[in-house]
Amino acid sequence: MNNYDKPALQVVGDEMPTQAASQTYTPVGSAEQAGAQEQTRAQEQTPAQEQTDAQGQSKPASRGQAVLGRRGVYLLPNLITTGSLFAGFYAIVTAMNGQPLTACIAIFIAMMLDGADGRIARMTGTQSAFGAQYDSLSDLVAFGVAPALVAFSWGLSALGQIGWVAAFAYMACAALRLARFNVDGDEGSFTGLASPAAAGLIVFGIWVALQQGMNEPPLLVALLFAALTVSAALLMVSNYTYFSPKKINLRERIPFVTLVLIAMGFAVAMVDPPMVMFGMALVYAASGPLEDVWARLKTANAARKPKDVDS
Repeated sequence: MNNYDKPALQVVGDEMPTQAASQTYTPVGSAEQAGAQEQTRAQEQTPAQEQTDAQGQSKPASRGQAVLGRRGVYLLPNLITTGSLFAGFYAIVTAMNGQPLTACIAIFIAMMLDGADGRIARMTGTQSAFGAQYDSLSDLVAFGVAPALVAFSWGLSALGQIGWVAAFAYMACAALRLARFNVDGDEGSFTGLASPAAAGLIVFGIWVALQQGMNEPPLLVALLFAALTVSAALLMVSNYTYFSPKKINLRERIPFVTLVLIAMGFAVAMVDPPMVMFGMALVYAASGPLEDVWARLKTANAARKPKDVDS
């Protein structure tokens, strides 16, 4: 028997080809060297997604946070969305302090800002997924939570449990409407009454009542307002189709008569702004069900005509 032992071949099954090529024969007795090689390979196989902080502890890196932190967000549209969010929060505070008229004006300002942020983002090419999600959360506060609290603090609280159930139903349906919009989207038209339009029904209705001196509405008015609140809530989660202002192209030419009619409309609105805006909100809210009824009647008439011809 020879005095020299034959070297043993160390086989590692999960190594990469480049690593396998760099392996060397290790004597059987050198256990310490083999342990050092195993530790080196374990360090090399540490995932690239892990970062090391100042204290030497490893933590996973979030790819979305890294991209968002590196690229930032667009200032102008998100600044307008923040203004809308603040207006909704201010409406909640003033409603809790017993100032429903100030709260209604704050929600009206939030409507104007909400209509501006999306259009400005499209015109300037600053649309982003972050801006869409931020706008949706702002709408939930300004047109979901704020109108429900204003309605409850003004008149629905007189109805007891019925009042807060109506207020909660409105807020919940606004959240469901916004969630459906985030998932499905609305191309060319709205599916269900948009949350700013539903908030207009509530806010302008309260505004008109306050102008008539109803700081504390009677029981009948409170019941009618509760029915209006629940109707607005159900229209938001309905499948009725509504006209979308996104179809309006501000860059295209219009007939001169159209501009004259717009000017006359502004003049009429200045006579009694709350009443005019409440009427416009009612007409817009009713347009969805009326359009659906009209489409059903046309379909029924079209199906009846062949039978009349055959007879």
